[in-house]
Amino acid sequence: MATAKKLTDNHLTCVICTEVFTDPATLQCNHTFCKSCLLKYTKTQPKAIQAKSIPCPSCRQLTKVANPDSPVEKWVRQLKPSHVIQGLMDDLGESSDTCSVCKGDGETTPGTIWCTICDDVFCDGCLKLHKKMPLSRDHEVIDLRIHSNRKPKVQRFMCRIHKDEKIKLFCKDCRMAICTVCCSIKHRKCDDVETIDTMTPLVKESLITETRNHEKKIETYTDNISSTNSKLDKLSTNAQELKNQVQKVRMAAVDVLLRKEKKLLDRIDQLTETRVQEWKAYRKSQEIDLQMHQQRREFTHKAVTSHCAADMYDIYETVAVASRDKDTSEDKRPIPSTIVFTHDTDKLMRSADEVQLGEVKVVGGLYDRTSSPVLLQTIDCRRQGDTFNFLDSLFDVAVLVVDGIQVTVVIDRFDSRLHACYTSNTTHIQKCLKFPGVPGRVAKVGRAQAAVTLPDTRQIAFINFEPKPKLLSTVKTKRMYYGLACLNSSQLVAGGDDSRASVDVLDMKGNVLKSINTGVIKNPSYIHVTRNNNLIVSDKEVKSLVSVTCDGEVVFTYTPTGNKALVYPRGVTTTSTGDILLVDRCRVIQLTESGQFVRDVLTQNDGLEFPRGIYLDDDGLFYVTSGGHVKVFIFAKD
Repeated sequence: MATAKKLTDNHLTCVICTEVFTDPATLQCNHTFCKSCLLKYTKTQPKAIQAKSIPCPSCRQLTKVANPDSPVEKWVRQLKPSHVIQGLMDDLGESSDTCSVCKGDGETTPGTIWCTICDDVFCDGCLKLHKKMPLSRDHEVIDLRIHSNRKPKVQRFMCRIHKDEKIKLFCKDCRMAICTVCCSIKHRKCDDVETIDTMTPLVKESLITETRNHEKKIETYTDNISSTNSKLDKLSTNAQELKNQVQKVRMAAVDVLLRKEKKLLDRIDQLTETRVQEWKAYRKSQEIDLQMHQQRREFTHKAVTSHCAADMYDIYETVAVASRDKDTSEDKRPIPSTIVFTHDTDKLMRSADEVQLGEVKVVGGLYDRTSSPVLLQTIDCRRQGDTFNFLDSLFDVAVLVVDGIQVTVVIDRFDSRLHACYTSNTTHIQKCLKFPGVPGRVAKVGRAQAAVTLPDTRQIAFINFEPKPKLLSTVKTKRMYYGLACLNSSQLVAGGDDSRASVDVLDMKGNVLKSINTGVIKNPSYIHVTRNNNLIVSDKEVKSLVSVTCDGEVVFTYTPTGNKALVYPRGVTTTSTGDILLVDRCRVIQLTESGQFVRDVLTQNDGLEFPRGIYLDDDGLFYVTSGGHVKVFIFAKD
């Protein structure tokens, strides 16, 4: 069990059967499988069999077979054994070898002696036969009991076919290490054969390079998996947030209906109460009249039954007066009325159908070059009490996420301040931070930290967001820097306005570590670091965009002519796929990673007014300074 776990932990398992390799074989694509598993898989692939090839279960690449006319079983058996995999299994596994000769006879006699030439294990009895054979009597053997029952590593490089011959040559045409006998028999027609001593350093260097390539790919895949996991978590969180928003909209619509319902119910109660009071008053008057008529009936009845003429005439006169009063009295009965609820159910249902709580759609992002901009929100950077503000005073923008709150950081050169706009759900709060000098550009240098150039005072200020903006420190610089970008966690890239056609790499104390040539760009006012650690710089005077490596080698120079010519290039950024976004006058253009024009992303028709700074966040939201505002766009399919 310990051996199996050790082999499994070192990835010595077949991806088909998920067990430790048994008789491993490696295909041309360098994927390794058990031969039995590979045979079973190949038999399920008729197209591959028709192509006389063995398909790789992992990458689907086909491996041509040596003898296509032979049965499929022989195709797999003829595959080269994976000596590297088998060697690793021998090194990591505990030996349980039985005697090779006895094993052929169906016996399981433990092997005690290993022949380094034959690469077979023998018991003591079979070893005697091995030594009597003329071809093997001089073979070097090793006692496994002395070497802890494990085959020791031997540096001898012997031919697998001609086991008495050392490997001395390498056939470049066949990419095989061979002996002189193999060369004379099977490789006579090959053109390029070198000595093994000559090839060993080259093969080693090639394998080292291959190892490094795999390490890079492993790192890339690991990062991609980590990023994917993060995106999956974000999708779940985003889905819940969207559901909450839909429920809030529904509750708002329901609240309107409930208010209307309450108004109708109150109206019914009011009208009903009025009618109830009227009828209660009428009932009271009827009860009084009833009592009066009952009393008069008693008097009249007594007069008739008393046999007294005087009493009878007295009552008669009273009845005559009451009859006249009854004829002249008003009927106080309330006007009969019914309270009804009139409605148009069909109209109500049509209105309900027309109610739109909102729309749920997938936002593709700028990497989808067929997407269209949709204005999501506009952040007003003008404070209450501002009496004047230049329309193009907002020079740069960056976005941070601090404790789950999105912070939009905007540089206002006219008022020498930094705007920090905090967005949480639908709440927007704005805080400002005054600078000792006029700010230039802003660069995000950490999760909750940004750096700002102060060219007039030759300083770089570091601001911490807690989440309110707080001036953490300032460092002095030798040059007057405007452009600024973050190269890595410990280095900045800054560009000046002194026609030196270069940018400086600085440490966090403002010291110049090296200068990078920027080609035709003499005064880099906007700088961006790409995903490949290249620099993209723009210059309004030269009307060009240049991409250079960190060693100063020009990747491309974008200086278009005609109707695509740049007029006033400013802010620049890139998408996750490498596409470049550049502000030019009153538009934002999109280029490929190699500097080819793609399209106009935003124009004046999208409400742009003196744009300068741009920023693209991880959620695909695109921020553009425009006038005294920051416009936030999403990009969706039409």
